[in-house]
Amino acid sequence: MKQIIAFSAKFGGKLVLNTEFIAEKNGRYFFLNKTLRRFVQEDFYYAGIYLGKAKNGKFFPSFNLLSLIAKSRANKVVIDRKASWLFICGRDIFRKGIVAVQGLRGKNDYTLVMNEHGECLGFGKIVCSLDSAGKDTDIAVRNISDVGDFLRRES
Repeated sequence: MKQIIAFSAKFGGKLVLNTEFIAEKNGRYFFLNKTLRRFVQEDFYYAGIYLGKAKNGKFFPSFNLLSLIAKSRANKVVIDRKASWLFICGRDIFRKGIVAVQGLRGKNDYTLVMNEHGECLGFGKIVCSLDSAGKDTDIAVRNISDVGDFLRRES
């Protein structure tokens, strides 16, 4: 549970989850509702909402968790349609694709990447201050994880 909170804090968000509804199985974390929690035994494969996994001291979030963090006051960049497509294809985000910025804007801050419809597409790391003037062709956010990753791994 500490890993989930620590991961959420990287985005400046304050994720509040009731620990009694979190189930852990082999380093994988699941968020359960009250009814489901009563039925989950120690030996289960999947239950509720998958939040992510911890492996070798590193936390790998699910997109369910990223969406929960996005509902809080977290660092976010909203990008246009073309930048959204390129981002889910694994590309970094150029300044010209950014429509709005919420939260921290400094270099090396983590940020959620949102499309113009409010959907979380993934997350990245800001590589240059979003407040300072720069060229439209400068990379602003380095892609760390995006929703297209699953499809790229399957091909």
